[in-house]
Amino acid sequence: MMFSDTLIRLWESLTFWRYPQPALPRMRLKPGRGDQNALMVQFFTWEATHPQLSWWRHFEAEVPNLAAMGVTQVWLPPPNKAMRKQGQGYDAYDLWDLGEFYQKGTIATRWGTKEELVRAIAAANAHGIDVLIDAVLNHKLGADRPEKFMATPVDPNNRLKDIGPPKEIEGWTAFDFDGRAEKYSSFKWTYEHFTGLDWDHRTRTKGIYRITSEKHEGWSKWVDSENGNYDYLLGIDIDHRHPEVRKDLLAWGNWVLQTTGGAGFRFDAIKHMDRRFLLHFIKHVRETLGRDDLFSVVEYWSEELELIKPYIRVFEGLVAFFDVPLHYNFHNASKAGSRYDLRRILDGSILKFRPGDAVTFVDNHDTQIGQTLESWVGDNFKLQAYAIILLYGQGQPCVFYGDLYPNEECYDPQVSDGLKRLMEARKNFAYGDRSDYFHDANCIGFVRKGDSARPGCAVLISNAESPKEDTAQHTIRMNVGSANANTTYVAYLGSSPSSVVVQADAHGWASFTCPPGGLQVWVREDTLSR
Repeated sequence: MMFSDTLIRLWESLTFWRYPQPALPRMRLKPGRGDQNALMVQFFTWEATHPQLSWWRHFEAEVPNLAAMGVTQVWLPPPNKAMRKQGQGYDAYDLWDLGEFYQKGTIATRWGTKEELVRAIAAANAHGIDVLIDAVLNHKLGADRPEKFMATPVDPNNRLKDIGPPKEIEGWTAFDFDGRAEKYSSFKWTYEHFTGLDWDHRTRTKGIYRITSEKHEGWSKWVDSENGNYDYLLGIDIDHRHPEVRKDLLAWGNWVLQTTGGAGFRFDAIKHMDRRFLLHFIKHVRETLGRDDLFSVVEYWSEELELIKPYIRVFEGLVAFFDVPLHYNFHNASKAGSRYDLRRILDGSILKFRPGDAVTFVDNHDTQIGQTLESWVGDNFKLQAYAIILLYGQGQPCVFYGDLYPNEECYDPQVSDGLKRLMEARKNFAYGDRSDYFHDANCIGFVRKGDSARPGCAVLISNAESPKEDTAQHTIRMNVGSANANTTYVAYLGSSPSSVVVQADAHGWASFTCPPGGLQVWVREDTLSR
């Protein structure tokens, strides 16, 4: 099986270039905002709470502010009932319970009630903001009762290698959802609908077990080949080949968008899911709801672009990918300081390979300090990273709530203030063709030359730790375009941005500066008074 899976991956990689690659589907924007830059916000952290409001009510209250900042899309946490009252939803218990039924000791989810969710999304839509539903389709947790069945223990480092004979175990695999009383769906899950689990309740033994019976086909081969076969991640792993499972999940996909007013999906942990099913799921929702503009973004967690490429091909341009390799470039740059060569900051990224498929981000809930995927971008490079994703002009950027809003986990007020300023710059100035000036290892620049309505901006980014001997500022000579010739530029960042000016000459050339270890955005002086 390992050999055949390797051949499949090789074939997918080799055939990538033989087919035309469709562009990333355009976002559905509110009329009148169609020429505005798209901007996503991930509206939660891992331990997100609000002292007075439910999370959904907090989101609803912030909708006008988000719209004013230029946000056009919001990714919300999983809305489904979790296995525990304060579960984030990634510990998925019942997808059909959005905070409506008394299950797991509560009606509301960690984030609020179904009514609050629907009202918040309606408010977002009224302000021209699309909402993505975080769909956790890989696994389930918190079963209602255990069952006895045959299973085979496998090597955690090679799931294709059995480390013992099949034996009867007891696993928590039966989901009855008595509190929902079959409303919306009558489907009840049993061990027949799963491929594996990590706990034998009979012997109180932890390990990875492949469920074994005449009705089971083993692990799906249409998953990532890490650890031999990465079908199993956690909890009770869903078998997406089972016809009853497919029927229920496909129905849920339509229902959750129609019920909530959501505009698309963020898919969790796709390297562990049967990719054929996920592609079918996306196509099914598009076709049955008539939503050709359905936006979906997937999480394939790897810093290696070569591992992501076959998945880009498989999904036929119907999904975007979080640019995990670019995130790791930012993380490594923040760790290395001035030793990092900024001229290589985009190397190996989805943004550089296929920008139309990239959703760029700096950090998220998984990269926070203390999380299993901890890879936090330090404050010494945080705003430089945001300047790249917000102003560069390719990919679709996603801003993290933890960097934007006060919270107890990862908030830095200076980062937040700078980030808000960069979001303003994206909304008002970051338009038009781009020219790169990636000539110095510790200071790079690029120019957005503007369009008929907006004159663009010039951006400089530095990771130097101390001033150079001959000057306290980095300087890069860049061309802002003939349309911006003989104009005055002012520094947009800082407490007194208009106190420093740069004059573009008759050919559009000007010498722009930024502080070592910092950044600066330059805009035309006459645009600030508009």
